[in-house]
Amino acid sequence: MVIVMKPGATSLQVQHVVDLVNEYGLKDHVIYGTDRTVVACIGDKRSVDKGAIENAPMVEKIVPILAPYKMASLEVKQDKSEIEIGPNKFPIGGNKVGVIAGPCAVESRDQLLRTADAVKAAGCIGIRGGAYKPRTSPYSFQGLGEEGLKILAEARDNTGLAIVTEVIGVEQLDVVVHYADVLQIGARNMQHYPLLEAAGKVNKPVMLKRGMSATLDEFLLAAEYIINGGNKQVILCERGIRTYEKYVRNTLPLSVVPALNDRTHLPVIVDPSHGTGHAYMIPQVSAAAVAVGDAGVIIHPLLDR
Repeated sequence: MVIVMKPGATSLQVQHVVDLVNEYGLKDHVIYGTDRTVVACIGDKRSVDKGAIENAPMVEKIVPILAPYKMASLEVKQDKSEIEIGPNKFPIGGNKVGVIAGPCAVESRDQLLRTADAVKAAGCIGIRGGAYKPRTSPYSFQGLGEEGLKILAEARDNTGLAIVTEVIGVEQLDVVVHYADVLQIGARNMQHYPLLEAAGKVNKPVMLKRGMSATLDEFLLAAEYIINGGNKQVILCERGIRTYEKYVRNTLPLSVVPALNDRTHLPVIVDPSHGTGHAYMIPQVSAAAVAVGDAGVIIHPLLDR
């Protein structure tokens, strides 16, 4: 449920409501909006005396949360979230469209630094690059590990770009948090619940990619794990789903962008590279993504098949 405070409620009055819901064994999430403050409550509500809460000073009303994803829902927070990334604090979800670009994997210092210069010159806000790479084949290049993170950090120092890099397991989380500006959780790990819960305990933005077979509700519930853990800085990334079509690498359902914007306050970006697998499609698909309401795109080099 959501407890809506009246305009002008003081911090002491909000804290009184928080103390009340905690006494009933509920977990509170206080959200400060432009007009008023709401207190979202998660937990078993069967023993809650709603009358006691409704009669608390400056409480306007109690509203049930109908969506299964409580904290990610627009029912809880009607103002769209803006998540600042990188040294320049670019707001993903604001009035500007952010472009993040870079190689799939950090392969060498020369490769990454030259790419960072080109990405900066093109007007991008961040550079992506994997230091740890989950691969379908165990014989494929798995990344440079911490050495790759150090190269990414050097690129940030040189250019001011935000670093976006993937974390593939709980055991890598601390070292990636130390270097990165945005933690990427890839499609294969969208339902890696221990990793989602661990990401909820860090104070860094998390870019969560949609699983290749995940429904919209499953996608938002995965984001809910991170938010419920305490980290509200979640960026959703649509990267295409697996279908029977072979002409493109994945089928990119851009209709999910307005659908998500209708259900969640979290910003949504699109990955047209994984979504198509064809370099010549990237400009048009990126433009289409912006047209349907995304907050940015993340691009990496491709070779047409």
